[in-house]
Amino acid sequence: MGEEDVMVKLKEIEALLDKLGKEHPKEISAFSRFLRETLDNKALTTREKELIAVALGIAAGCEWCIYLHTQKALEAGAKPEELLEAGLVAVLMAGGPALMHLIPLTKAIEAFKKDYEKE
Repeated sequence: MGEEDVMVKLKEIEALLDKLGKEHPKEISAFSRFLRETLDNKALTTREKELIAVALGIAAGCEWCIYLHTQKALEAGAKPEELLEAGLVAVLMAGGPALMHLIPLTKAIEAFKKDYEKE
């Protein structure tokens, strides 16, 4: 499992949202609006909110969430070290199972960091 697996998970999210968008357009549209509004810069920056989302994805054991929000956090300017710290906070709060979800986190960081590294 590596970068290809990360990309497969992201494509699965896209496929699910496309399918549900056709079958349940009102619900998916409402969720999408809520997502955009919630993650917009307000009292917390988008970067901070994405780090929180990564930690919650780890605590909840959602690989898809981890991959998606790691990509979005890096896109918003998060550093790999910040992502790992957020992951460790999740481990602190959720224990051993969350520790195992640092595996998809590290895969996601490796898959996406080259796209967001400052030269």
